[in-house]
Amino acid sequence: MEDALLTRVSFILPAYNEVDRITAMIQSLHRVAEDSGIGDYEIVVVDDGSTDGTREEALKISDGSHIRICGYKDNIGKGFAVKYGVQCAGGDVIVFLDSDMEIRPSRLSDYVNALRNWDLIIASKRHPESKVETPFMRRFLSYGFHVLVKLLVGVKVSDTQAGLKAGKAEPLRKIFGLLSVKKYAFDVEMLAVAELLQLRIKELPVEIRLRGGFRIRDILRMLIDILGITYRLRVKRWYQENLHNERPVYEPLINW
Repeated sequence: MEDALLTRVSFILPAYNEVDRITAMIQSLHRVAEDSGIGDYEIVVVDDGSTDGTREEALKISDGSHIRICGYKDNIGKGFAVKYGVQCAGGDVIVFLDSDMEIRPSRLSDYVNALRNWDLIIASKRHPESKVETPFMRRFLSYGFHVLVKLLVGVKVSDTQAGLKAGKAEPLRKIFGLLSVKKYAFDVEMLAVAELLQLRIKELPVEIRLRGGFRIRDILRMLIDILGITYRLRVKRWYQENLHNERPVYEPLINW
């Protein structure tokens, strides 16, 4: 049976030192939401301890209604920022995407509308309709990471790391209450828990232009996180044991 489309949409933008792009990203997202007929929505910018004035720049166009700014003093990581945003969000549908302008938000209405029949929608760079520009080395490392995730964690989707995902708020809040990865590999942990919950997951195309590469430190951090997820999933079975807790574990919400 087809689900009724949920009405209020929360767009979450995790941001760290994006002072040169945050205003353009908010305005672009605002324009797409209006043009798509998403009448009831909010844009939640989560400042992940930026030091370049990202928060102040975003506050210039915050209206307290459609556009809200939240965050904290210290830089913790993208995974923590998204989890924090999920706590702040008040929508029935939650969409989170990177704030660095690498992803074109033009297809967002497709992601929201797909939630009529699915619980979680994820962007995939490997979708045949996707348009992807990326340096060769980044593409090579991404493929290697995908193979490692398949082998160790067993997540079935074709791409865990594209920075655009949408889902119904209730299962997303349950999932994020179980997540412990604070940096880049949180997507893998999120999808591992989503599969344990037997959520209906759909991959959609994305238009993305990836500019930079990976730092060795970030690669090592992601490998450590993947090993941690594998241990909690396959050895300790921590997720399985805590899957049906009534009260998910969240960090206290403290703004700056």
